[in-house]
Amino acid sequence: MDTGFFVALSPEEISSWVSRYLWPFFRLAGFFMVLPLFGTRLVTQRVRLLLAATTTLVIVPVLPPMPQLDGVSVQTMIVVLQQIIIGVAFGFVVEILMQIFILSGQIVAMQTGLGMAQMVDPSNGINVAVVAQWFLLFVNLLFIGLNGHLVAIEILVDSFFTIPVGFGTLHQDTFLMIVQLAHWMFAAAMVLALPAVTAMLVVNIAFGIMARLAPQLNIFAVGFPVTMMLGLIILWLTFSGYGDHFQTLLNELFQTMRSFKPVAV
Repeated sequence: MDTGFFVALSPEEISSWVSRYLWPFFRLAGFFMVLPLFGTRLVTQRVRLLLAATTTLVIVPVLPPMPQLDGVSVQTMIVVLQQIIIGVAFGFVVEILMQIFILSGQIVAMQTGLGMAQMVDPSNGINVAVVAQWFLLFVNLLFIGLNGHLVAIEILVDSFFTIPVGFGTLHQDTFLMIVQLAHWMFAAAMVLALPAVTAMLVVNIAFGIMARLAPQLNIFAVGFPVTMMLGLIILWLTFSGYGDHFQTLLNELFQTMRSFKPVAV
C-alpha cells in the first residue's frame, strides 16, 4: 500500500496546530457571547460558535505564535478562562454603548408620558418602553452601517499582540476602567435625554402656573395628552442629532478598548 500521501506527525506538532486555533477560538467565543446583535437571544449558541470558529480560521494566519497546549491541566484551564474573560470584557464594553440609548429612551419615555407604551424586547426578553426599543433599533442599524462590528473584531484581533495568550490577563486598572464606564453610560444617557427633560420641565412649570391662575381648569385632563404630543414633537426635533452623538460615543468606546492592557501572571 502506497503511503506517500500520509505525513507522520509528532504529538508536539499536533499540539502546536491545535493550540494555534484553540486559544483564539476561546477569546472570540467569549467576545461573540456578549457582543450586541450577535449575543442576543435571537442568535442561537450554534450560530455564535460558528461565527467564532469561522473568524478564528480567518485571523489565525496573521496572529503571533501561540503557546503549546499542555493537555488537560490546571494551567491550561487557567489560560482558557483568561481568554474567555478577555473576550467577554471586549464585548461587554460594546454592549454598554447600546445601553446608553436604551437608558436615554427610558428617561425620555418616563418624562413625556410615553412610558406606558411597553413592548417585549425580543433580544433580552423583558418589557421596555417603545421609545427605548426604537432607539435600540436605530443604534443597531447605525452600528452595522458604520461597520462598528468589523472595527470591534479588528481591535480584538490586535489584542492578541498587546495581550498575548498565556502571558497574562487584563490589568486591574482595565477592570476598574470597565466599571467606571457605568458613570460614562449614565452621563451620556442624560446628555441625550436632556433636551426632552428640559422641555418637559418647562411645560410642567407652565401647567403649574395655569393651575394656580385658573383652579377651575382640569389641568390633569388637558395636560396629559398635551405632554405626550409635545414629547413626540421634541423627539422629532432632537432625533436628527442622535447619529452624530452615536459616532462620537463609538469613537470614545474604541479608544477605550484599544487602551486595554495586560498584567503578567
